[in-house]
Amino acid sequence: MGIAERKGRERAAREHRIVAAARVIAEREGWDAVTIRRLAGEIEYSQPVLYSHFENRDAIVAAVAVEGFKELAAALREAASGSKGRRNALKNVAIAYLAFAFSCPALYEAMFVLPTDLRFAEAGTRPELRAGFEALAAVVTPFCVNAADVTETFWAALHGLAELERSGRIRPGMRSERIALVVRAIVAPGKG
Repeated sequence: MGIAERKGRERAAREHRIVAAARVIAEREGWDAVTIRRLAGEIEYSQPVLYSHFENRDAIVAAVAVEGFKELAAALREAASGSKGRRNALKNVAIAYLAFAFSCPALYEAMFVLPTDLRFAEAGTRPELRAGFEALAAVVTPFCVNAADVTETFWAALHGLAELERSGRIRPGMRSERIALVVRAIVAPGKG
């Protein structure tokens, strides 16, 4: 193994430690508690070392978000693959999406609420972000002609439900009924 290879692995390991520490702090105390100074102390590196890996806190949030998109895509694909029938796959993906949003609230916030330089629906969109969209599109496509528009609407509905429920702005205990409504809106009669 060459020196450059070892240094590359060490750099990747430091970045992983920084991102992992940010996730732990954010899930435990919220994103306001995640600062460069706090992270440096938490992982026992100097602040300049953190800045050599990430330009600023927003870049760390973006790195956390990218991890989240990988995890979300895997959860959605697993929910779809374990389903019997297309309609059940759509419903199970919706359930998995909302379960993900509630099980990892700080991670979800990094992915969809906090400011980052991550871009969606562009030629340069990162593959990790596209994977989540593609997992949603895979269960939407059998029910429509314009899969991109319907997938975006499905995603928007799920995100809206997640945020409204997380903030306590909609009646608790109605998640199953809301998911059924979203699924019915996508599934044309006789195609489920």
